[in-house]
Amino acid sequence: MQCHAQLSSTFYDRTCPNALTTIRTTIRQAISSERRMAASLIRLHFHDCFVQGCDASLLLDETPTIVSEKTALPNLGSVRGFGIIEDAKREVEKTCPGVVSCADILAVAARDASSLVGGPSWTVKLGRRDSTTASHTLAETDLPGPFDPLSRLISGFANKGLSTRDMVALSGKTRSNY
Repeated sequence: MQCHAQLSSTFYDRTCPNALTTIRTTIRQAISSERRMAASLIRLHFHDCFVQGCDASLLLDETPTIVSEKTALPNLGSVRGFGIIEDAKREVEKTCPGVVSCADILAVAARDASSLVGGPSWTVKLGRRDSTTASHTLAETDLPGPFDPLSRLISGFANKGLSTRDMVALSGKTRSNY
């Protein structure tokens, strides 16, 4: 038996109609305080999606049963903005407790961060569920490293269904000094 997620841009329209506005307000405040945060939030989403899919597994802290992706070498000193996502989650929870996933908040935050600094915007399909597991090992092996040769970068992105053009665009966004 197969199960297919049905993501939709209107997923929260009935259950949490102000979710996207609330997230955008939080992201706008963060970027107005520090413009570089836009690139950091895009990178955070990219690093989350590259490991187990866009499931917020990168947001999970260490526990006795979880070795966090945060401590994987490609993430150490490279990803930040966790507090901004926590702020957005806290604000959404005030009106819609237990409704909006962190995975969706992270996806919307990346989109909003891009558009708020004059970059592209896109429709975010919503309805993701948060992971309850992390994969430190996959974060170590799947994420591009700062010293990886071009051939490894190209093949790593291709393994995720992304083109060389996608790689250049993501690399530019994550290394940009907004």
